[in-house]
Amino acid sequence: MARPLRIEFPGVVNHVTSRGNARADIFADDHDRQTFLAILGQTVKRFNWLCHAYCLMGNHYHLLIETPEGNLSAGMRHLNGVYTQAYNRTHRVDGHLFKGRFKAVLVEKESHLLELCRYVVLNPVRAGMVERPEQYRWGSYLPTLGRAPLPGFLCTEWLLANFSATLAEARRRYRQFVKEGMGQQESPWEKLCGQVILGTELFVEQVRERLDGKKEIHEIPRHQRHAGRPALDLLFPSGEKRAKGERNRLIQIAHGQHGYTLTEISRTLGIHYTTVSKVINAKK
Repeated sequence: MARPLRIEFPGVVNHVTSRGNARADIFADDHDRQTFLAILGQTVKRFNWLCHAYCLMGNHYHLLIETPEGNLSAGMRHLNGVYTQAYNRTHRVDGHLFKGRFKAVLVEKESHLLELCRYVVLNPVRAGMVERPEQYRWGSYLPTLGRAPLPGFLCTEWLLANFSATLAEARRRYRQFVKEGMGQQESPWEKLCGQVILGTELFVEQVRERLDGKKEIHEIPRHQRHAGRPALDLLFPSGEKRAKGERNRLIQIAHGQHGYTLTEISRTLGIHYTTVSKVINAKK
């Protein structure tokens, strides 16, 4: 099975999710949720994380985690592993609680973290569990507003500072910001690059430079190994005439450097995939 790409270096922010095995619930009751939050707090402290937002759902959870030391995978092994042990002891069961490895999306803090902080706390509303986010106990919305005890692991300073230097005003504007998001239909994931990066073009290019050494790790899905690659319509602008030799050179780059399949290239160029295959094989 292909394993998800991990982009880890100091100071990055990730949107992290982990789902129950066979889509089963990972929280049987509020005691489980409290246990998970306690373990999350231990994990944040042990691995020097910053948690900007969280939301516990039925069969999965959402976290926005900043890792000053670039150690997301190590921390997630601890979080999911210790919680699984606690869950199994409590409910006298055995085996895997989570489905495979966790999923993480690298997020550009300056351009997208604020929107994701809203997205995370609105999950219960989108799922139809509550009508308003303040009706849900198991997310970071109420603590951020000051309407519930602030967990020691939750970092609200960066989030609220985006709205005002005054705490009361910042919380008022934050509440309005979340309220405005309730009617939005657009998903932040529509802007996702390679299923693992969410940010501006400049950010994607900077991350892409760090991915160069990972392109030959074949157990990582192709679309993730080549995250940040140029789109085919940029490599082959429609209506642009070019010499056959130049076309063939671009075909080789599209396939060899950027990982596009023969079918993808042939559809873009409007030629048969066997023609593309001959161009690529001629290079070998």
